Amino acid sequence: MRAGAFLLLALFCAPSLAGQIVTVAVASNFKPTAARIADRFREETGHAVRLSSGSTGKLYAQIVNGAPFDVFLAADAERPALLERQGLALDGSRFTYAVGRLVIYSRTATDCLAALRNPDGGHVAIANPQTAPYGLAAQQYLARSGLLDQVAARLVYGENIAQAWQFAHTGNAVVGIVARAQLRASPREPGCSREVPASDHDPLEQQAVLLDGHNGAARAFLDFLRSEAARVIIERDGYEVPQ
Repeated sequence: MRAGAFLLLALFCAPSLAGQIVTVAVASNFKPTAARIADRFREETGHAVRLSSGSTGKLYAQIVNGAPFDVFLAADAERPALLERQGLALDGSRFTYAVGRLVIYSRTATDCLAALRNPDGGHVAIANPQTAPYGLAAQQYLARSGLLDQVAARLVYGENIAQAWQFAHTGNAVVGIVARAQLRASPREPGCSREVPASDHDPLEQQAVLLDGHNGAARAFLDFLRSEAARVIIERDGYEVPQ
């Protein structure tokens, strides 16, 4: 009887003791960093994190249409704020977890800026500015530096910043205007890179927001994202973090 009672008690208590799952919609530029943070979070808490990546605009549309995410890690501040105003995110949960930077990158050229300016220099890859904040920032840089008209016919658009990186990394585009974090994550290779001054585009302020206030593990994940352990990973991967 005692053994049977203990077994029933163990079965009853098991779900509350087991780790929960947090479903996270994450901007494609941040997915590798989010995966490292998720691994550390799982080690410390026992909660698992399931990542789904894409452009910020497309993830936002999925959330509006009822996609069951617990957390949104956007590449901008606009969409998380919209979700708050629409009642689809928990008021007061929104915060900046990283600030991104752009680089001009080429796998084949030795002078990235010259390759960008060369009218016969081949394709220039950026992310879709309509749905990807890094693509919008790249477009702003080209406009503010007087290069947009010059390169307009050579532009190719990735669905998100990850695809724009692939275009440049494989050489299908001679130049890519991509996330510094992507370059930081790639093994050293021939070619060139040049940082885009932060003043040449609107800030790439990446914000997080809680979508499901009933998931305690999701709240814990956002708390962990603010921790020193997460900040070290974020900075190491090429982002700036708010003070």
